[in-house]
Formats: sequence, C-alpha cells, structure tokens
Amino acid sequence: MRLAGRVVVVTGASQGIGAAAAVTFARRGAVVVLVARSAEALGSVVERISGFGGRAVAMPADLSDVEQIRALGERVLAEVGVPDVVVNNAGAGRWLFLDDTPAAELVGMTALPFGAALHLTREFLPGMRARGSGWIVNVNSPVSRLPIPGATGYAAARYALRGLTAALRLDLRGAGIGVSEVVPGKVSSRYFANNPGAEERIPGVARLIPTVSPERVAREIVSVVERERAERVFPWQLKAFDLVGRVFPAVPAYLTWRTGVRR
Repeated sequence: MRLAGRVVVVTGASQGIGAAAAVTFARRGAVVVLVARSAEALGSVVERISGFGGRAVAMPADLSDVEQIRALGERVLAEVGVPDVVVNNAGAGRWLFLDDTPAAELVGMTALPFGAALHLTREFLPGMRARGSGWIVNVNSPVSRLPIPGATGYAAARYALRGLTAALRLDLRGAGIGVSEVVPGKVSSRYFANNPGAEERIPGVARLIPTVSPERVAREIVSVVERERAERVFPWQLKAFDLVGRVFPAVPAYLTWRTGVRR
C-alpha cells in the first residue's frame, strides 16, 4: 500500500511505539489520527509532526470505555473519513499471578489491548468493506506466543488479541482488507517504568532476545502495511523461539518456567 495521502489511525500514540509509529507514517505522507487518553501528550506529538511538514490530528479518548470508542469512531468518520489503516497499539497491564491481580485490574487488562482493538476495528469495518480496501495492524506482545509465569492476566489478553487477528483474517478474506500482526521483543519504552516489578519477571531465557527501540518497531509496522505482510515477529531470536514453540511447544514452555519467577 502506498501511504501518501492515506488516513492512518494510531492508538496509544502519546508515547513509545505509538508516537514513533505516528511520526513514521506522517513522514511517509500519511494523514495521522493520534489516539490516547492524554490530550497534552498527543499535542506534543502533533507539534513534532507539524514541525517537519507532516499532517496529524489528536483525538483524545479512553479506549477502555466502549462508549468513548463509539464516539471516537463517529468523530473520525465525520472529520477525516474512513481510515485506510488502523494501528491497534494501545495496551496496559501489570505482570502478576492471577490470584494476586485485583478483579478490576483484570477487567482493565482485557479492555486494553483486546477490547480496544475489538471495538475500534468494528467501528471502521463497515466503511472499509463498502470501499473494498483497508489495513488493520495489531501490535502484540511476545507473551502471545510464549507465555511466562507470573503474568497470567496480561498473557490472556494478549492471546485474545492474537485470536482476534486470526479470526479477522478469515472474516475479511476477499474483502480487500488486510490484517497484520506485529510482535516485537522487549521494547525500550516506558512500559517497565510505568509497571514496576514487571521487568524482574522476564525469564532468564528471554534475556537472550535483544531489546529493540520504539523507532525500530514503528518501521516494522509501516513496513507490513507498505509490503502488505500478514505477520512480523522480531528480532530473529524471538522468531526462533516462536518457530520452536509451534513445532515443540514443550521446549519454550519448560525454559520459561525453569528460568522464570516462582511463587
């Protein structure tokens, strides 16, 4: 897909992967709609994009709230039209054992990323189907392939996002709408600073996978859209674990358990 002049919606766009992706799409000539809760943080990203002549608009919304998602969808359609690309990047959640996780927090982990991607994509599908084109990118976590001990609710939500991705591909086959999943390794964003204690739960075996930057992830997100690829799992060390897990699932399961956190 050529991105010049296309409308791209990016969620979780106030920092990290989302902000980097918004900037990268804008540099390719796309009109970018930035979505996150913080209007102030989104404004900073819009200023950065405007600074190099790019086009962007901020639309603050709490994507854990279905009614706000509905209102956001209506606003996007009214102000910029049916998006050409939707990047479902918003996510949240601490790494905790299931019985250590408050019920309200489990609901929040389900709302972001899974619920947000589910409901926001639903808002735009009718217009994409009518037009016969579009692209959806779901940004996922390595735990959607390789679950780790001590992050049960988070892993379950990420597996749900993986299931949504696979089901959408079947729903949209022949409709002219592509679906991609981008799965990076550990990212040098503020996730671990915002979720104290999570980094310490990374299994020892997973520390063999190099950390990647938000800018690297952004380039991969843009690449799967431009090249119309279904999946990108990286770096290669993570891809290797993923491939081994598909053929011999007991091997990575044992390694993550053996080198992971214990009660």
